[in-house]
Amino acid sequence: MMQKCTLCPRNCNANRNVGEKGVCGVEGPGIVGARAALHMWEEPCISGENGSGTVFFSGCSLRCIYCQNYEIAHAKRGKRITVERLSEIFLELAGKGANNINLVTPTHYTPEIIQAVSRAKKQGLNLPIVYNCSGYEKVETLEMLDGIVDIYLTDFKYMEEEAAAKYSKAPDYPEVAKRALKEMVFQTGEPLFGEEGMMKKGVIVRHLLLPNHLRNGKKVVKYVYETYGDKVYLSLMNQYTPLPQVKHIPELNRRVTEREYEKLVDYAIELGVEHAFIQEGETAKESFIPDFGCEGI
Repeated sequence: MMQKCTLCPRNCNANRNVGEKGVCGVEGPGIVGARAALHMWEEPCISGENGSGTVFFSGCSLRCIYCQNYEIAHAKRGKRITVERLSEIFLELAGKGANNINLVTPTHYTPEIIQAVSRAKKQGLNLPIVYNCSGYEKVETLEMLDGIVDIYLTDFKYMEEEAAAKYSKAPDYPEVAKRALKEMVFQTGEPLFGEEGMMKKGVIVRHLLLPNHLRNGKKVVKYVYETYGDKVYLSLMNQYTPLPQVKHIPELNRRVTEREYEKLVDYAIELGVEHAFIQEGETAKESFIPDFGCEGI
C-alpha cells in the first residue's frame, strides 16, 4: 500500500517505503507521533472528566493554511514509532483512565492503525476508538475502518469550493466531505451513549467558524442538519486563532467576533438543530494548541 500511496483524496502515489514524501508531508514507512496524553479539550461526551486518550500524529493530507496544529500538520515535529509501540501507547492511555482512544490526523497511517488497534484489543483494550479527522477522506479508506472505529469526530470545513481551494488547495473538499460523512454515518448508525453521557458510537461533525466566512458556516450547518438530522451531532467552534502564517491573508488575520459566532448559533437554532455543542465565554481567547514535544510517545 505504501509503494503507491492513495490513502487520501490527494492520490499522490508517493512510494513511502523508499522515503518519498507524500502530500501529507511524511517520509518513509512507519508511524510518526507527536503527542499521546489525556486530553481535556474535546467535546464533553468525548473528554468527560477523565480525558480522551489522544494520540496526535505527524503530517496531514489537507494542510490548511490556517491550521491550528501547524507544526505537526506539516510534519515538523514527531518521533517515529512502530505498530507495536503504538499498540502499547493505546494500552498506556487506557491505564491512565482514558474514556476512549482518540486518533488525530490519522488518515495516512490507516493500515498501521488498524494493526495497532487489533493488537491492543487482543491484549484487553475495550475503549471506543475515535477517528479525529479533517473530513477530507476517501470512502475506500474509511471502509477499511468499518468495525475498527466507533466514533467519527470529523471536521466539515467548507461548502464553498472557492474557500476550499484558497485555504486548503482542495476545491473538491465539499463533495469529498459529503461522501465521507455518508460512509461515517452508515458505519456508526444512531448515536449511542453510555454512563455519564459518554459517547460510545456515533458521528460528531465539527465546524470551526472562520472570520468573514459566516455564509460558508451556515451552508455547512444547513447541509449536515437537513441531510442527517439527529443522527449526527454538530459542534460549532469559535476558537479560531490567527497564527503567523496567515498574516498575508487579511480576511483570516483576526479572531472570530462574538456577533459572527452568535449568528451561526442562532441560525442553527432557527433550523431546528437540537443535538449540538457550542462554545461559550472566553474560549476564543484560550489556546487549544497543545505542546507537541512527543509526550507519551
